[in-house]
Amino acid sequence: MSTPAVPIQVLLVEDDPGDELMTREAFEDNKIRNTLHVVRDGEEALDFLYRANQYTEAPRPDLILLDLNLPKYDGRQVLERIKSDDDLAHIPVVVLTTSSAEEDILRSYRLHANAYVTKPVDLDQFIAAVRQIDDFFVTVVKLPKTTSPQPRPGSMNA
Repeated sequence: MSTPAVPIQVLLVEDDPGDELMTREAFEDNKIRNTLHVVRDGEEALDFLYRANQYTEAPRPDLILLDLNLPKYDGRQVLERIKSDDDLAHIPVVVLTTSSAEEDILRSYRLHANAYVTKPVDLDQFIAAVRQIDDFFVTVVKLPKTTSPQPRPGSMNA
Protein backbone atom coordinates (compact mmCIF):
# COMPACT_ATOMS: atom_id res chain seq x y z
CA MET A 1 0.00 0.00 0.00
CA SER A 2 1.57 3.29 -1.04
CA THR A 3 1.43 6.40 1.03
CA PRO A 4 -0.22 9.47 -0.47
CA ALA A 5 2.18 11.94 -2.02
CA VAL A 6 3.01 14.93 0.11
CA PRO A 7 2.18 18.21 -1.66
CA ILE A 8 5.23 20.18 -2.76
CA GLN A 9 6.00 23.79 -3.64
CA VAL A 10 6.56 24.19 -7.39
CA LEU A 11 8.05 27.31 -8.95
CA LEU A 12 7.10 27.83 -12.59
CA VAL A 13 9.35 30.31 -14.39
CA GLU A 14 7.40 31.10 -17.55
CA ASP A 15 6.86 34.30 -19.52
CA ASP A 16 4.25 32.94 -21.95
CA PRO A 17 0.72 33.40 -20.51
CA GLY A 18 -0.60 30.55 -22.67
CA ASP A 19 2.00 28.09 -21.36
CA GLU A 20 1.36 29.28 -17.82
CA LEU A 21 -2.36 28.67 -18.28
CA MET A 22 -1.77 25.19 -19.71
CA THR A 23 0.51 24.34 -16.78
CA ARG A 24 -2.12 25.56 -14.30
CA GLU A 25 -4.74 23.47 -16.13
CA ALA A 26 -2.50 20.41 -15.96
CA PHE A 27 -2.18 20.85 -12.21
CA GLU A 28 -5.93 21.37 -11.78
CA ASP A 29 -7.01 18.59 -14.19
CA ASN A 30 -4.70 16.13 -12.50
CA LYS A 31 -6.01 17.15 -9.08
CA ILE A 32 -2.46 18.02 -8.17
CA ARG A 33 -2.40 19.32 -4.63
CA ASN A 34 0.97 20.96 -5.04
CA THR A 35 1.23 24.71 -4.74
CA LEU A 36 2.19 26.36 -8.01
CA HIS A 37 4.00 29.70 -7.79
CA VAL A 38 4.58 31.59 -11.04
CA VAL A 39 7.18 34.19 -11.94
CA ARG A 40 7.47 35.63 -15.42
CA ASP A 41 11.14 36.38 -15.99
CA GLY A 42 14.61 35.47 -14.80
CA GLU A 43 14.91 38.43 -12.47
CA GLU A 44 11.64 37.54 -10.71
CA ALA A 45 12.83 33.93 -10.44
CA LEU A 46 16.00 34.98 -8.64
CA ASP A 47 14.05 37.39 -6.43
CA PHE A 48 11.70 34.53 -5.49
CA LEU A 49 14.57 32.16 -4.74
CA TYR A 50 16.51 34.76 -2.71
CA ARG A 51 13.36 36.18 -1.10
CA ALA A 52 14.04 39.68 -2.39
CA ASN A 53 11.76 42.59 -3.25
CA GLN A 54 8.11 41.45 -3.41
CA TYR A 55 9.02 37.83 -2.56
CA THR A 56 10.32 38.24 1.02
CA GLU A 57 7.80 35.65 2.26
CA ALA A 58 8.28 33.19 -0.63
CA PRO A 59 8.54 29.53 0.30
CA ARG A 60 11.57 27.52 -0.78
CA PRO A 61 10.44 25.55 -3.86
CA ASP A 62 10.81 21.78 -3.93
CA LEU A 63 10.83 21.75 -7.74
CA ILE A 64 11.49 24.38 -10.41
CA LEU A 65 9.99 24.25 -13.90
CA LEU A 66 12.18 26.60 -15.94
CA ASP A 67 11.66 28.00 -19.41
CA LEU A 68 14.89 28.87 -21.25
CA ASN A 69 13.72 31.85 -23.27
CA LEU A 70 12.95 34.49 -20.65
CA PRO A 71 13.26 38.26 -20.48
CA LYS A 72 15.85 39.96 -18.26
CA TYR A 73 17.91 36.88 -17.25
CA ASP A 74 17.36 33.92 -19.55
CA GLY A 75 16.73 30.43 -18.22
CA ARG A 76 20.33 29.37 -18.75
CA GLN A 77 21.56 32.20 -16.53
CA VAL A 78 18.96 31.35 -13.88
CA LEU A 79 19.89 27.66 -14.02
CA GLU A 80 23.57 28.50 -13.66
CA ARG A 81 22.87 30.69 -10.61
CA ILE A 82 20.70 28.03 -8.96
CA LYS A 83 23.16 25.20 -9.46
CA SER A 84 26.19 27.25 -8.37
CA ASP A 85 24.57 28.33 -5.08
CA ASP A 86 25.01 25.86 -2.20
CA ASP A 87 21.65 26.90 -0.70
CA LEU A 88 19.74 26.29 -3.97
CA ALA A 89 21.70 23.61 -5.85
CA HIS A 90 19.73 20.73 -4.29
CA ILE A 91 16.43 21.93 -5.80
CA PRO A 92 15.56 19.86 -8.88
CA VAL A 93 15.23 21.98 -12.01
CA VAL A 94 13.28 20.71 -14.99
CA VAL A 95 13.88 22.75 -18.12
CA LEU A 96 10.47 23.00 -19.80
CA THR A 97 10.94 24.80 -23.08
CA THR A 98 9.97 24.94 -26.74
CA SER A 99 13.58 24.54 -27.83
CA SER A 100 14.63 21.14 -29.08
CA ALA A 101 18.04 22.44 -30.19
CA GLU A 102 20.81 20.01 -29.29
CA GLU A 103 23.00 22.88 -28.04
CA ASP A 104 20.27 23.96 -25.56
CA ILE A 105 19.82 20.40 -24.32
CA LEU A 106 23.56 19.85 -23.90
CA ARG A 107 24.14 23.22 -22.23
CA SER A 108 21.24 22.69 -19.82
CA TYR A 109 22.63 19.35 -18.70
CA ARG A 110 26.12 20.82 -18.42
CA LEU A 111 24.60 23.44 -16.11
CA HIS A 112 23.18 20.51 -14.08
CA ALA A 113 19.52 20.59 -15.08
CA ASN A 114 17.79 17.54 -13.61
CA ALA A 115 15.68 17.00 -16.74
CA TYR A 116 15.01 18.62 -20.10
CA VAL A 117 11.49 18.48 -21.53
CA THR A 118 10.46 19.99 -24.85
CA LYS A 119 6.99 21.50 -24.58
CA PRO A 120 4.52 19.72 -26.83
CA VAL A 121 2.43 22.08 -28.98
CA ASP A 122 -0.73 20.05 -28.54
CA LEU A 123 -2.69 21.00 -25.39
CA ASP A 124 -3.45 17.42 -24.34
CA GLN A 125 0.18 16.36 -24.83
CA PHE A 126 1.40 19.43 -22.91
CA ILE A 127 -0.93 18.63 -20.00
CA ALA A 128 0.21 14.98 -20.09
CA ALA A 129 3.88 16.06 -20.00
CA VAL A 130 3.32 18.31 -16.97
CA ARG A 131 1.43 15.50 -15.22
CA GLN A 132 4.30 13.10 -15.87
CA ILE A 133 6.82 15.58 -14.48
CA ASP A 134 4.68 16.07 -11.41
CA ASP A 135 4.05 12.35 -10.94
CA PHE A 136 7.75 11.61 -11.22
CA PHE A 137 8.93 14.27 -8.77
CA VAL A 138 6.09 13.76 -6.29
CA THR A 139 5.55 10.02 -6.26
CA VAL A 140 8.74 8.43 -7.62
CA VAL A 141 11.64 10.64 -6.61
CA LYS A 142 12.65 11.28 -3.00
CA LEU A 143 13.21 15.04 -2.67
CA PRO A 144 15.38 16.59 0.05
CA LYS A 145 13.54 18.31 2.87
CA THR A 146 13.38 22.00 2.17
CA THR A 147 15.21 24.43 4.33
CA SER A 148 14.51 28.10 4.67
CA PRO A 149 17.82 29.93 4.84
CA GLN A 150 17.80 33.67 5.27
CA PRO A 151 18.20 35.80 2.14
CA ARG A 152 21.82 36.50 1.42
CA PRO A 153 22.65 40.21 1.35
CA GLY A 154 23.89 41.35 -2.03
CA SER A 155 23.20 37.99 -3.63
CA MET A 156 21.36 39.59 -6.53
CA ASN A 157 24.35 41.60 -7.68
CA ALA A 158 26.52 38.71 -8.80
